[in-house]
Amino acid sequence: MAQDKKKEKVRRMMLSVLRQLRNVRKGGYAAMRHPKIKESATVFFTTESVATLKPEPTAVRYKVTRGPYATVTDSHLRFFEDLLGKDRLITDPDECESYNVDWVKMVRGCSRLVVKPKTTEEVSEILRYCNVNRLAVCPQGGNTGLVGGSVPVFDEIVLSTSLMNNIIEVDNISSTLVCQAGCILETLENHLAQSGMMMPLDLGAKGSCQIGGCVSTNAGGLRLLRYGNLHGNLLGLEAVKANGEIVNCLNTLKKDNTGYHLKHLFIGSEGTLGIVTKIAIQCPTLPKAVSVALLGVDSFEDLLKTYQLAQAELAEVLSSCEMIDRASMSVCTDNLGLKNPLVINNDGYEFYMLIETAGSETRHDEEKLNQFLEKAMEREIVKNGTIATEPTKIKISSFQNIWQLRERITEGVMRDGYVFKYDISVPLPNFYKTVHALREHLKDPRIKRIAGYGHIGDGNIHVQVSIPEYIDEIAHQVEPFIFEYVSKLKGSVSAEHGIGFKKTQFLHLSKDESAIKLMHELKQLMDPNRILNPYKVLPSL
Repeated sequence: MAQDKKKEKVRRMMLSVLRQLRNVRKGGYAAMRHPKIKESATVFFTTESVATLKPEPTAVRYKVTRGPYATVTDSHLRFFEDLLGKDRLITDPDECESYNVDWVKMVRGCSRLVVKPKTTEEVSEILRYCNVNRLAVCPQGGNTGLVGGSVPVFDEIVLSTSLMNNIIEVDNISSTLVCQAGCILETLENHLAQSGMMMPLDLGAKGSCQIGGCVSTNAGGLRLLRYGNLHGNLLGLEAVKANGEIVNCLNTLKKDNTGYHLKHLFIGSEGTLGIVTKIAIQCPTLPKAVSVALLGVDSFEDLLKTYQLAQAELAEVLSSCEMIDRASMSVCTDNLGLKNPLVINNDGYEFYMLIETAGSETRHDEEKLNQFLEKAMEREIVKNGTIATEPTKIKISSFQNIWQLRERITEGVMRDGYVFKYDISVPLPNFYKTVHALREHLKDPRIKRIAGYGHIGDGNIHVQVSIPEYIDEIAHQVEPFIFEYVSKLKGSVSAEHGIGFKKTQFLHLSKDESAIKLMHELKQLMDPNRILNPYKVLPSL
């Protein structure tokens, strides 16, 4: 019996590693996370660095006080075993560790129990029991978040939706998809492609992130410029409240003007009001022609002019418009060994633009893209560029892939050491000012890189400050400076990653006191015992 348990533990460990390797090969964000298998971690990190990747507990680093919650006992475990069976519970400390640490190694909890339901009804039973017994719950999907929202702070029970991965229905006529919350975004994308459709959102973490987590954080991504955010694309959902009640708002109607749009309460609530279990989403038609252009420009002013020209010239076929500064590009070329096709004589440009077009006729789209580039070159706002029009050159697993120069920036900067990552939105004229302000403000020689990249089309910039390892002194130099600066620019402290654990104390910089008060009232109404994802989103009262 003991030998069988040991074999099962090794089997689960290897499955975890293979799952991570699969996600890495697909271009996802997930890094090797199992602390016992250091040699496998060389996919993203050197073997020597893996031992230092485990951060100190969140409660210690950020000085958090534990809430009035019960601790998991043997009687609690017996209930979950009876409900799910032993094979869908994880209690081994080593196996729990990957659920306790976020993938950027910023926060770390100490949960001793992971439960894996397969149905909405099982989620309902779990939450009903936890609510009665005052057991805190941390919902977790693909664990690709960047604000500490998907891992425990203390010993909350982790409710993993990874086994809730059924695609329920694809309607080719109405162009809709219904599925469970645990479906991987890339899996949905591939499934829809067989029916000539696509998902309206595209993330660098698509090989790992789950659609329920995307909805719960209102994930934006690379296609928001063209298709909008999830508030507009999600047609309906099913969710479970803290007391176990199932809220069924799952329909596929494009128009349903019957009372309160309750689905919007759960979109972006990060699991604090309820756990999303199923979603219905409208899916655009898969484009027949896709082109991508990588452009080099000398200044941010020229970059803005190029974006304005792209809006005017490309109009209906413009699907993405991304900005990458020199420092961000270098994490891909220097840290990952990717090739920058615009480098001449070992010299690049201060800024790069990645523009994608998607339409129905290749010749038409190519002509529009070429006309746009000719005008940009004539006006001398673009200095150099390259275009890929064949689908085989776009978003495939290759180091020569143009899109990987954008999608793998986060992976590349992780090799610098510890990274302070900020997801902010500011008015376009001020888009890059935060990076300049940080470079003026931060003079500590231990700082390796201050860089910015992001979605120029929707005003969302990702700012990264990398250092060899976490240093509390530098953390205090960065925060709250960056959030206060963004507030002065009339921006938002979170554009698409949410508030999670890391930004609760800065929510007031983007939300009026009256709005935060109403948010607390909604939380009290829907989760009076505050068992759902505690310490997240809302500041302490």
